[in-house]
Amino acid sequence: MKTFMLLALLPIFFCSAQAQTFTTRSGFAAFYSKTELEDIRAEHKQVYGVIDVTGKRLAFTLLVKGFLFRKQLMQEHFNENYVESDKYPKASFTGTYTGEAIKQSLSKVQVKGVLTMHGVSKEIEIPATLDWNDNKISGKANFKVNPSDFNIKIPSLVRNKIAKQIDITILMECNATK
Repeated sequence: MKTFMLLALLPIFFCSAQAQTFTTRSGFAAFYSKTELEDIRAEHKQVYGVIDVTGKRLAFTLLVKGFLFRKQLMQEHFNENYVESDKYPKASFTGTYTGEAIKQSLSKVQVKGVLTMHGVSKEIEIPATLDWNDNKISGKANFKVNPSDFNIKIPSLVRNKIAKQIDITILMECNATK
């Protein structure tokens, strides 16, 4: 299954034999919701990602059930009631970046593309950084999403415990493909 998910992304990037691509199967995604009543954090350490430096394209995908919470009950509610992970098992992003990823340098870039989750695709544009060292590129992005933009319904009983905007962090350390 893991290999299938990564392979599903690769055709997008291998149109040119000259493309310089970097991949990972151990990227990191996290989200954080802070309210006066409760803080909710979840982390995912099996994000699959591809960065094509030549075409300035990138993508990532993850299985939604891979998010881990401090409290098991939060994890169950997240999967069953909010994101409906049996019905919508994956979240993904496909896009491009502007700016240059320069070897041996931390580069600020602007990422633009389509974020898909809970069966809804939405265009987003966010700042990010790429750090290219030897045969690795590390990417980092922090941004916010509104659950309502992805038709994620929050029951009125817990609405005050979940932030209207959720902070998202994506970290990727991709290795050059051979």
